[in-house]
Amino acid sequence: MASTLTSEPPTLTLKSGTSWQDAWQRCLAVAPEAFQDDRVLNLWGSGWRADGRALPAISPVDGSPIAGPPRLDGDTARQAVRASLDQHRAWRHIPLEERRARVAATLDALTQHRELLALLLVWEIGKPWRLAQADVDRAIDGVRWYVDGIEPMLDGRASLDGPVSNIASWNYPMSVLVHAMLVQALAGNAVIAKTPTDGGLACLTLACALAVREGLPASLVSGSGGELSKALVRAPEIGCVSFVGGRDTGAAVATAVADLGKRHVLEQEGLNTWGIWNYSDWDTLAAVIPKLFDYGKQRCTAYPRFVVQRQLFDDFLAAYLPAVRTLRVGHPLAVEKDDDPYPRLDFGPVISAAKAKELHDQVAEAIDRGAVPLHRGSEADGRFLPGQDTSAYVHPVTLLGPPPSSPLHHAEPFGPVDTIVLVDTEAELLAAMNASNGALVATLSTDDRATFDRLAPQIRAFKVGHGTPRSRGDRDELFGGFGASWRGAFVGGELLVRAVTRGPAGERLPGNFPDYHLMP
Repeated sequence: MASTLTSEPPTLTLKSGTSWQDAWQRCLAVAPEAFQDDRVLNLWGSGWRADGRALPAISPVDGSPIAGPPRLDGDTARQAVRASLDQHRAWRHIPLEERRARVAATLDALTQHRELLALLLVWEIGKPWRLAQADVDRAIDGVRWYVDGIEPMLDGRASLDGPVSNIASWNYPMSVLVHAMLVQALAGNAVIAKTPTDGGLACLTLACALAVREGLPASLVSGSGGELSKALVRAPEIGCVSFVGGRDTGAAVATAVADLGKRHVLEQEGLNTWGIWNYSDWDTLAAVIPKLFDYGKQRCTAYPRFVVQRQLFDDFLAAYLPAVRTLRVGHPLAVEKDDDPYPRLDFGPVISAAKAKELHDQVAEAIDRGAVPLHRGSEADGRFLPGQDTSAYVHPVTLLGPPPSSPLHHAEPFGPVDTIVLVDTEAELLAAMNASNGALVATLSTDDRATFDRLAPQIRAFKVGHGTPRSRGDRDELFGGFGASWRGAFVGGELLVRAVTRGPAGERLPGNFPDYHLMP
């Protein structure tokens, strides 16, 4: 009798030199002024300070302990803001050529420590190696574009009256937060930032250590949003508030800055949608589906909702399901042999075990209330170390028809969960694509260019792609949002500089403000 041989999956191991302790020891060696054996320090008043209460933290990668934020109280945060104003008053008189030289030197230092910054992102926020490196590289390359072309952007403009306060989400510490801080400093402002509560502390601390060595006026503090918001949002010393995060927190910030008449840039979430209408190029769609799951859709420009013409649903599934089954999930540093390259994964964990449980609960509730599960990935298909904690991992899920009572019907899940809504008319298509009262990006796949040109202006997203995904962009690409997805000045390219500088009297910045909406 013939026997059937089955091969066991290979046992994986952690790639040598990539442990959290390896990364931590390298931080101690590179920036001993910012890191101590058991904690990171806060940066304010032109120095590193062992203040604040250091809280424990764990890595989403495997549940192991990592450095936690040294949380300041409100009184200390107010001192930090006042000290940042002193830096601002000195920095705005530094000639532009010297500011350029210092920012360029910072970029050189970031480039030198690119791999360490990326490794910290892997452990702190669970980014696969390829995406962690891309986050670092986009920050460096994006700011170099401003360094090379800043003169005409600043023509006739001056720095703000006070420093720029930065409060950003955890998912892009380098390409969003550090990028913004360096451009703000280049434009003549001191900058103060709060470390995201959920991750990125060590990466941001290292980046700021490299920046202040070159003389940049940066402050970096940790603390709860509720405790620090009075200082970082409402303090009269603050010249501008730059916020990236969810709508609930963003709405509170928007109310505060509107009451104070303060300059602001508030990027908030929205349900970005991909519409399918009179479409036939399924090979192109199938090729892009895996890319839409980069970093587990933990991006402000992720597409978690497909709005599909009912009569095309069978063709859509024939393209979508084989593509989503190719997704690679697992430990970002797990290899078969130590000399293997880093694994090429679409995503690793979500940001925390708590977020993973929230997503699992939302999916289960939606199914209980009538959603149809079309695809659910399995942990057996993931790449993990023997016995590792996988509580922060969520495998891809696709649901048809999330019920109106489910958060998955109207809000961005911020995880690898796709939902599909079927429609029969163009009016239904537009209503479903505009479900969240504004979005950052959207895409409409249709064979007829005239149909796209007619429907795209009715989709309430700042950027609308024709069959291709849109991104936040960098360098000279503008960025903003419609409806509740954005408040304040738009950014990107020259607009980012205009948002953090003063122009002619009576200037109206492009943006979404309480009393006007102005497109670039």
